[in-house]
Amino acid sequence: MDLRLAIFDLDGVIVDTAKYHYLAWKRLGDEIGIEFTKQDNERLKGVSRMRSLDILLEIGKQERRDEEKEQLAAKKNAWYVEYIDQMDSSEILPGVLPFLDELRTASVKVALGSASKNARRILERVELGDYFDTIVDGHVVSKAKPDPEVFALSASLLNIAPENAVVFEDAQAGIEAARRAGMIAIGVGNPQVLDEAHYVISDFTAFSLDRLLELLASS
Repeated sequence: MDLRLAIFDLDGVIVDTAKYHYLAWKRLGDEIGIEFTKQDNERLKGVSRMRSLDILLEIGKQERRDEEKEQLAAKKNAWYVEYIDQMDSSEILPGVLPFLDELRTASVKVALGSASKNARRILERVELGDYFDTIVDGHVVSKAKPDPEVFALSASLLNIAPENAVVFEDAQAGIEAARRAGMIAIGVGNPQVLDEAHYVISDFTAFSLDRLLELLASS
């Protein structure tokens, strides 16, 4: 494989914003009388904001009109933004920055492919925006993962064929999206959860470009 592009999901891969999503959804759940646990929060990984709200309402066996749902989702997002505005570069996950440096030195293009509508804001807070050749986020795409749109568009914007791209993802939906886009899917996290990935790494602390090229050469 001729590696020309590495695409990264944001939450759980570059930074861990899941904790802030959890705090905001729990706060909303408390307000509307729904108990929301950390285990419940796992169901929201890689899922759009409105679908996440639907899941929360399903947990609480509640139904709301569309107008109410829009208001609830906006309230949750406002709380989430409060939390992420306190972020700084210390919240970049271990090993990510050296790996991004290696990719840039090797002239491998780097893209962000995330459902988050706050992706650019987060990258700005942690001072990583300049590392990405293109950013495809929730403002650009209309179809949530596992639809491959976010990854397909990332490659298209950089004029790179899917077979020359790898995707780093921590969610099942993202792994499926990467595979459907015709790309190599590398899971970041638990191998049992990410069993559809071509390869799985625990994190980036012991990972390098040489190791990535070894994996790709063995496929």
